[in-house]
Amino acid sequence: MAKDGKLKEKDYQKELRRLHAEMVALQEWVKATGAKVCVVFEGRDTAGKGGTIKAITERVSPRVFRVVALPAPSDREKSQMYIQRYIQHFPAAGEVVIFDRSWYNRAGVERVMGFCTQEQTSRFLSQVPAVERAMVDNDIILLKYWLEVSEQEQTRRLQSRIDDPRKTWKLSPMDLESYTRWDDYTRARDEMFAATSSEWAPWHVAHTDDKKRGRLNILTHLLSQIPYERPAQPRVVLPERAPTVVAAADWSTLVIPENH
Repeated sequence: MAKDGKLKEKDYQKELRRLHAEMVALQEWVKATGAKVCVVFEGRDTAGKGGTIKAITERVSPRVFRVVALPAPSDREKSQMYIQRYIQHFPAAGEVVIFDRSWYNRAGVERVMGFCTQEQTSRFLSQVPAVERAMVDNDIILLKYWLEVSEQEQTRRLQSRIDDPRKTWKLSPMDLESYTRWDDYTRARDEMFAATSSEWAPWHVAHTDDKKRGRLNILTHLLSQIPYERPAQPRVVLPERAPTVVAAADWSTLVIPENH
């Protein structure tokens, strides 16, 4: 542990390596059994959703672990039932689908920023538990995570985005406007939890002021919620190369000219 109480990079990488091996085991189990897994990530701005999703997916196949981050809805999608455009991305057999923000936009940013009416929010909150019950009844393993960060840490991270030219792409006008509405987001979050944290699809809250520790906690918890089994691994031995029939071209004399 570092002097500031946060996890040292060496310890973080060691544990992350172990968890990545378990993620690969989970992947093989999902493929073998045809399991369907849906993971929803919501939370405060700067709470680390993107970094957490990257930590989950960086050592597994994108053919199995699929990340969904939908853009703003089109005019046609705005006329649909709200959750309709998300349903088409639900997992099929042998897939893990991760939503980087989800249908819960309606209960969070859309509500706070005035992009929907109170009536629309209330209708959504009353309907979504039934939709999620249908998901679970159709054998989808549904996990919902809320990433929480303190006011002070959020301020520090936003200021870092302003000051560091490598991070300015992460900063949007919406982030700045949302920053002024901390209490509104808190009220929206609490009402969302009260209405949609059900027995079949509870919310799990992860505190991420320490990003590394937060990621490890989420990965560990996610793995604990899925009844996967590590498949038997046959011993792999490299075969001998086939004998060369035609001599390969000699590229050893290739010279790359210097730029002038």
